[in-house]
Amino acid sequence: MITIYLKQHNKIIRNADLELFDELGYDDILWIDLLSPTMKEQKAVEDFMDIDLLTRQQVEEIESSSKYSETENAIISNSNFFLPQNESFIVEPVSFIIAEGVLVTVRNAEFRTFNEASKRLQINYKAYSTGYHIFISILEVRIDYDADLVEAVARQITSLNKAISLEEHIDEEVIKRINHLQENTMLLRENIFDRQRVLSGILRSEHFPSDVYPRLQLMMRDVNSLISHADFSFERLDYLHDTVLGLINIEQNNIVKIFTVASVFFMPATLVASIYGMNVHLPWEDQPGAFWFTVVLMVALSGLTFGYFKFRKWL
Repeated sequence: MITIYLKQHNKIIRNADLELFDELGYDDILWIDLLSPTMKEQKAVEDFMDIDLLTRQQVEEIESSSKYSETENAIISNSNFFLPQNESFIVEPVSFIIAEGVLVTVRNAEFRTFNEASKRLQINYKAYSTGYHIFISILEVRIDYDADLVEAVARQITSLNKAISLEEHIDEEVIKRINHLQENTMLLRENIFDRQRVLSGILRSEHFPSDVYPRLQLMMRDVNSLISHADFSFERLDYLHDTVLGLINIEQNNIVKIFTVASVFFMPATLVASIYGMNVHLPWEDQPGAFWFTVVLMVALSGLTFGYFKFRKWL
């Protein structure tokens, strides 16, 4: 699907007609948005803009040069965007190309970021006179959503920490939950680093309008603070993971302690029973009350053992 944002009659018009490329020039178009485009749509944009659109494999490359680069007639930037799925994220790459002041975006999924950027463009079109301004606006919205995701993960960590404090028994589901949050935090951190590399490339460029550079400085500060926040969340998860493992070890030690104490507690009685169970004749075995004497002796020795353990505070 293709969406063309046109400047006509002091407002922004959205259109999906490929024939417009035969009628309009670069000055009439601000943004060409390609969502899962067909081969025909890709060819039409390439012919009109005189550029080559990148393949998905090229967009997914992680080298710095693939994240932001400039040619004689175009600026190319690739960035990863998140798609929420249940309690996790799916990473989808998006390609940005700016040529002749026109922004071309190529993506394969719907994003809130693009919907919000489109609303801003149509509400206040005068603030977006070129494709450069739209590109910066998309990055601004994306950074705001990244901040929301970082805050959401922080709230989940806080909630999990409180739940662990109230739990009497820690099971493997808690560790799985911590590992899941660690994975999400790492993905967020990598995604924010990706945004930082794109902004660094733009700040070094001389092609962008001068009025966007103050906004870029603010965006860079926001990104740096998000990286620090994500690092702090990851440290909290590490601490939480160590705490849970410590609690599990304490619980296991208590279980082993119970079995150890129980075995030692009955050891004197077992000794007495073993002596009286020997296949030899003891002189006092024929005496009246010998059986009950043995029982009382076993109980007394167990009681003394119990009292000693209590005195030493082992119970």
